[in-house]
Amino acid sequence: MSNPLRSLLEEPRPPDPPVRVWRDWVLLAGVTVVGVLEGVLREDLPLRGLSVALALGLAPLLLWRRTHPLAVVATAFGVTAVVDIVLVASGAPALDMNTMVYLLVLPYSLFRWGSGREAVAGLAIILVPATLSLVVSWTGVADAIGGVAVLLSAFALGWAVRSEHGARERRLEQVKSEERALLARELHDTVAHHVSAIAVQAQAGQALAPTSPSSPLEALAVIEEEASRTLAEMRAMVRVLRNEAPVDYAPQPGVADLGRLAGASPAGPRVDVSVSGDLAALPAAIDAAVFRIAQEAVTNALRHARNATLIDVRVAGDQSTVSLVVRDDGDPGAADPGDEAGFGLTGMAERALLLGGACRAGPCPGRGWAVSATLPRQVSA
Repeated sequence: MSNPLRSLLEEPRPPDPPVRVWRDWVLLAGVTVVGVLEGVLREDLPLRGLSVALALGLAPLLLWRRTHPLAVVATAFGVTAVVDIVLVASGAPALDMNTMVYLLVLPYSLFRWGSGREAVAGLAIILVPATLSLVVSWTGVADAIGGVAVLLSAFALGWAVRSEHGARERRLEQVKSEERALLARELHDTVAHHVSAIAVQAQAGQALAPTSPSSPLEALAVIEEEASRTLAEMRAMVRVLRNEAPVDYAPQPGVADLGRLAGASPAGPRVDVSVSGDLAALPAAIDAAVFRIAQEAVTNALRHARNATLIDVRVAGDQSTVSLVVRDDGDPGAADPGDEAGFGLTGMAERALLLGGACRAGPCPGRGWAVSATLPRQVSA
């Protein structure tokens, strides 16, 4: 067996899409209207009643083409093959209803949503009525080649869309994994800091015990607090760590470093940074996340906010949460980041979610684009 065929057969079926989507209902309504109009208005339509009944009777299969592509293909092309055989055997004219062209959506759906084995089985099923149709309705080599090309185009389009969708899903998962790994490295830095503090306090307590009886108790209180923080950070780190890459021990930027983002560039909008509220003693993971999300949002705005003059970064803290809003004043609809920056949005949302918060992005009322994030002051264990 050739490698391409083996790969196709072994390929698993992608996750099931929603049972029905509004586009399928619109497609069904359009096919129904066109079929009725052709049945009423077309004067040279052979076997008018049977043609209209077959076209409209098979049309509801479009609603299941995403979840049961092989069953839909087998039903539609099996019925048409049986009808063609009966008509040929009885000497009746072949069906020639233009509305039936919607059946080309089914081969597309087979290769778009079916598994590899379903695609091979469905291809074999489709070849029977397709070959029979060529024989019964032979109009020349050129028409035969054109018909085969159209059918193959439906297969190829379904396969291409499936491959593109799969590549994007894999890229999104890669971005999420990279964000988890980066967050885990930052959490590692925090744990190392806490463990160092515990060691220092323990040494200090031992050294001062002979001269100050209360020193060990004070040291134990600090050690208890540091140990509790360390335990929470370690649990979070274990939850998000996804690879075994070497840990980067470089200090991580935080809220205090947001001023790096401020300023005006020669060819871009000015970046203003405003920090308010209680932002003292933030956990390192939250502190770093605020900077990372703000940095990514500013980068996206600089790249995609058309005709923007200002990017406003506002960070505020209270007793329980830290909020971040990055807003630009670019042209309406012009700051949509598209696929490439969309991966950055995925990373920001993943980082916020892993820390127990949320991150959203979308157009502002009037003009511009905004990224808003809310993070808890404490890392959830």
